[in-house]
Amino acid sequence: MTDQMISADVIGEHNKSNEAALGSDYAALGENLSRRGIDIEAITKKVSEFFVAVPSWGVGTGGTRFARFPGQGEPRGIFDKLEDCSVINELTRATPTVSLHIPWDKTDPKDLKAKGNSLGLGFDAMNSNTFSDAPGQAHSYKYGSLSHTDAATRAQAVEHNIECIEIGNAIGSKALTVWIGDGSNFPGQANFTRQFERYLSSMADIYKALPDDWRLFSEHKMYEPAFYSTVVQDWGSNLLIAQTLGDKAFCLVDLGHHAPNTNIEMIVARLIQFKKLGGFHFNDSKYGDDDLDAGSIDPYRLFLVFNELVDAENRGVKGFHPAHMIDQSHNVTDPIESLISSANEIRRAYAQALIVDRKALDGYQQDNDALMATDTLKRAYRTDVEPILAEARRRAGGAIDPIAAYRKSGYRKKVAGERPAVVGGSGGIV
Repeated sequence: MTDQMISADVIGEHNKSNEAALGSDYAALGENLSRRGIDIEAITKKVSEFFVAVPSWGVGTGGTRFARFPGQGEPRGIFDKLEDCSVINELTRATPTVSLHIPWDKTDPKDLKAKGNSLGLGFDAMNSNTFSDAPGQAHSYKYGSLSHTDAATRAQAVEHNIECIEIGNAIGSKALTVWIGDGSNFPGQANFTRQFERYLSSMADIYKALPDDWRLFSEHKMYEPAFYSTVVQDWGSNLLIAQTLGDKAFCLVDLGHHAPNTNIEMIVARLIQFKKLGGFHFNDSKYGDDDLDAGSIDPYRLFLVFNELVDAENRGVKGFHPAHMIDQSHNVTDPIESLISSANEIRRAYAQALIVDRKALDGYQQDNDALMATDTLKRAYRTDVEPILAEARRRAGGAIDPIAAYRKSGYRKKVAGERPAVVGGSGGIV
């Protein structure tokens, strides 16, 4: 028996008032898809089985370099975070795992596992932090971590990542995501080649500590916090890292870590082709790494990314099982609502990609019929698949309209009364 953060009665009453309308919409969509040779039940089943992890840090209010404005009822620590994450899963039935960040979420692994079990939550990839200094650490990461010129600093960063593996192994995680802020702010500050060599050597030490059934994800980022150069700045460097380290090393694609107009879906296709796509951090951006809600700026691009994923799924690409996680910073919204919305938008893109007429698309591509090929994609994208998403949630015990049910539950007001208010004024993420 799991603890319920949202009363089953709240969800039940909400669904009861919306079931008739959903039934009508689902039947109409099913008829429409049937004329196109698509079985709505098959799509609903696949959507029901698609899950995305939520980040523990995502349920707190984020910030910019200039300020952070705390929200009401912010989580006081990892156990509050897990309860907020549970709310998202109870309403969407799409987010049964949580991705932890160490040292932010560091506590006794037994307590973590027990809390997760009580809430019906598992744990996804572990995330290390060598982009900021933890209280009491011996060596600072101001000038880098895994690529630092000082061997003792590099060793400290390696040791921290190994600790993340050990914690993750104790709670059932199967992957480690490594993102570093290493780079340089001025031309000439760092030797690009030697810096990358030091990074590869450090990552090799971390790789050796991986359990046999684990994967290592390296994440690239175009800029920030190093503004002249970053050590892992693009997918090319990321691919070199994964190929150099070995079979358990893969590339993680954060949708926000790219310059405007970058063809992210083509990067995804390339990484799939060379069997090095490890997974995703889903968000959105306007100028690069804004960490906005998934699908809030360019939902068509999100669909195009999933078009490549479904293509690989249909082709039965060997070893293809990318990890899916949300990575966002919520500054002006209730973080729980934003994560609910993002989880639904990710499933929406998946559902739309599933209804692409693959046979027709392949024929148009072979015939070089550019107009009809792109129209085939647009036809799937323009289809309102919301009834499929809502029905998948309803059948799994979630809410037909999860944000409406969340607001009706009064959860935010409840935790605001239980958790002390946080004083604002600082910058940065949670």
